[in-house]
Amino acid sequence: MNLNFLLFVCVFVSPVGSVCCSYAGHHTNCREYCQAIFRTDSSPGPSQIKAVENYCASISPQLIHCVNNYTQSYPMRNPTDSLYCCDRAEDYACQTACKRILMSMKTELEIVDGLIEGCKTMPLPQDPLWQCFLESSRSVHPGVTVHPPPSTGLDGAKLHCCSKANSSTCRELCTKLYSTSWGNSQSWQEFDRFCEYNAVEVSMLTCLADVREPCQLGCRNLTYCTNFNNRPTELFRSCNTQSDQGAMNDMKLWEKGSIKMPFINIPVLDIKKCQPEMWKAIACSLQIKPCHSKSRGSIICKSDCVEILKKCGDHNKFPEGHSAESICELLSPTDDLENCIPLDTYLSPSSLGNIVEDVTHPCNPNPCAANQLCEVNRKGCQSGELCLPYLCVPGCKLGEASDFIVRQGTLIQVPSSAGDVGCYKICTCGHSGLLENCMEMRCVDLQKSCIVGGQRKSHGTSFNIDCNVCSCFAGNLICSTRQCLTEHSSEDERRKFTGLPCNCVDQFVPVCGQNGRTYPSACIARCVGLQDNQFEFGSCISKDPCNPNPCNKNQRCIPKKQVCLTSFGKFECSQHECVPRQLNCDQTRDPVCDTDNVEYSNLCTLYQKGKSLAYRGPCQPFCKSVEPVCGHNGETYSSVCAAYSDRVAVDYYGHCQAVGVLSDYGFHSECAFVKCPQLSTTGCKPVIAPGMLICWSSLQVGKSLSRLCVQIGLYLEQNLCFKTLYSIMSLSLLRERTK
Repeated sequence: MNLNFLLFVCVFVSPVGSVCCSYAGHHTNCREYCQAIFRTDSSPGPSQIKAVENYCASISPQLIHCVNNYTQSYPMRNPTDSLYCCDRAEDYACQTACKRILMSMKTELEIVDGLIEGCKTMPLPQDPLWQCFLESSRSVHPGVTVHPPPSTGLDGAKLHCCSKANSSTCRELCTKLYSTSWGNSQSWQEFDRFCEYNAVEVSMLTCLADVREPCQLGCRNLTYCTNFNNRPTELFRSCNTQSDQGAMNDMKLWEKGSIKMPFINIPVLDIKKCQPEMWKAIACSLQIKPCHSKSRGSIICKSDCVEILKKCGDHNKFPEGHSAESICELLSPTDDLENCIPLDTYLSPSSLGNIVEDVTHPCNPNPCAANQLCEVNRKGCQSGELCLPYLCVPGCKLGEASDFIVRQGTLIQVPSSAGDVGCYKICTCGHSGLLENCMEMRCVDLQKSCIVGGQRKSHGTSFNIDCNVCSCFAGNLICSTRQCLTEHSSEDERRKFTGLPCNCVDQFVPVCGQNGRTYPSACIARCVGLQDNQFEFGSCISKDPCNPNPCNKNQRCIPKKQVCLTSFGKFECSQHECVPRQLNCDQTRDPVCDTDNVEYSNLCTLYQKGKSLAYRGPCQPFCKSVEPVCGHNGETYSSVCAAYSDRVAVDYYGHCQAVGVLSDYGFHSECAFVKCPQLSTTGCKPVIAPGMLICWSSLQVGKSLSRLCVQIGLYLEQNLCFKTLYSIMSLSLLRERTK
């Protein structure tokens, strides 16, 4: 990307976007699609511009005029915007040459000549590579049909949220808006009227809010909504200059005597004289959006709504049949402080205004480019290099108008771009900055429910049956296998009850399954579905997968411990890797520490030196000589660092020796022999949450996820179901973002 273009984005795009979109006022969807115009580092597509025109024309002519002025003056399309076309070439050498040419050459003539020479082909329209270039070059000209790159729809992240809708109407409207077409202004208005303020759609709305504007810590530097400043320990969705300006614009509109909502107009008295500070707090709250990490938090509390409308509503002009209470029932149906904004918090300045210290996060505000993901730097830095507290890593956007980014190399589950409910595909975020190698999954009937005890349980819901946790997945009931006691249980049953799956005895005699997971006993291994020939005694971490050496003479065996989702079938879950002995390690910085407490830049370098891995990550001084710990997975680790590097929480210090749960019936537990360490800070009182496990208990991952894989259509020849737990965890889309 050339320097002039970056300068244009920095100096021109951001301020213009802030001004243009502030005209949207409190109309969330209008503002969102206005912002999409300015979030891209390539020319806005005709469908994006059309969406803004369709939805915002009746709301703000100034916004339309402002956006039109911007889009007409946008710089020429950058060659790197067509990088995805290179993947259409069948020849690998051509793919490589194509990407090199697009990143180094600027004019169309240079690019065409370079591709002809690099790919040894003429520019024929039927060739997939050239066809893609012709289509992408047309997209910059108005009035020409656009053929977008392979994508997840217009916004795959928001499309994910549509499946959380409770009503079929809102699900269909949501799908229409975020799939392959923007929908029309009528669709947007219907969504606002039926769904945007509907209490029963809180799951979908929370999901959309988390994708659109995730909660961020702290608020400062506002010039209009000044009572929201100096709040470093509170969460906000939209603390920025644009929202500050939007609140001011809202107040100017409301001063005309009417508050226009998607489904009702609320007549009000002169708000300059009637509770002006409270109205300002409302306007700022709706724009700045204080929130909780698990709630939508963009509506004011019902009691505040009733109070302000009783005092300042123009009751003579209220719609027929409506009162302050009935209007607020539509707008703010709750006083639950986790789901609404209490205005009294923001009627006065923060008490922390004179505090010098501030709570900060390296990725807030986001310092990275639009196509990069900001991550906290936990790998450290080499001496002599600039060491920043964050890393900007390449990523992929989930659609034309999406600003949700996933890391390069990540496996991601995305909805079908056609928007069909229950249809998904698995894609990889490739080096081109786009989702590649997508594989369609078998569609799942999300409308199919489970019948439990005569009651209907919808897809995705979790509930208890006796003492077992169950969930309904497309009509299939999946439950844990913990044994239960009832009031009718005999004394003998109570005496033998352990609380473990299949009522296995609470003796710790670990076995290692073929899937790389340690189970606390053979009984529990059998309980999750393993056959006797699929596990052996001893923990997995104690096994040496390179003894005996399974590799050829010209290869080196490197241990590669991993937990696969299941080994029930014909696929092997390999715990080692065979690499050429003359392999040259790359310079990738991903530090590891060996058993002598010496740090290496990456795992390859460590094994090339013939050393043994202690843990991933930089060497920590406090882990030189410490006692072993037992992780929650039942493995004994040499140190806390080793457990944490394996993404495992520490259960207790010392070798693993116990397995059990808190039981109201058992006479004693193996946990009684485990000694907890003293608290490091005096004066603190330890807290054990109700029902918390003190000793490790086996997760029933194997059987449950194996069934899920078959049900959702992943059980294919490509062996996706036998990816590691780390890979499958990355399929989760709507995780907390650092961006």
